[in-house]
Amino acid sequence: MQPIAKPAVWAAAIGPVQSALGWLIAGSLWEGYDPVRQTISDLAAPGSPVSAIMSSFFILGGTLTLVAAIYARTFAPAGRVALFLAAVCTYGLTIFPTPLVGYSTMHRIFAIGSFVLSAGWPLLAMRFRKDAPWVMRPIPAISATGLQAALAVIFLIIWTDPSAPNVGVWERVVALTQTCYISAVILYCYWAQRKTEVNLN
Repeated sequence: MQPIAKPAVWAAAIGPVQSALGWLIAGSLWEGYDPVRQTISDLAAPGSPVSAIMSSFFILGGTLTLVAAIYARTFAPAGRVALFLAAVCTYGLTIFPTPLVGYSTMHRIFAIGSFVLSAGWPLLAMRFRKDAPWVMRPIPAISATGLQAALAVIFLIIWTDPSAPNVGVWERVVALTQTCYISAVILYCYWAQRKTEVNLN
């Protein structure tokens, strides 16, 4: 089983921080923006005064996910493919932004793809080998996928309801949960590998 490479570790360390900083910085610079009621995608909308800032953070997030997909070599190949596609979806939802009034079908397709793939990758990355890090084994992987899938479905239901008063809160909960979990798994696997190397020496 191949180890986690250093680029994936750096991506994991930066991922959750940049994710939160993106919407915090962009939201603070847009007077009147309501993070409870409005989505993160609204910050990157063509009519948003902070569109370039939020779009840049989306691209950065997609790139970090892409790095994780390439260098988190401990993950089963299917899980790495899922992360790769999630990164592509992040680029897609940035290229096809949602308008402030109404919605973009292409944006929704890419956004749903990103949320679904980011929820389901632990199941696809699961390892059955006895020497696999604990977090990659079936019970943790299946449990994590179930929890994240439930959160993603709740958000997607709320997102498609025009009268929902707290869609922004739910989106941030799901986005941060997914980003933090990817990072936590990568960092745990790297730590476990380093610990094994020390014990062998």
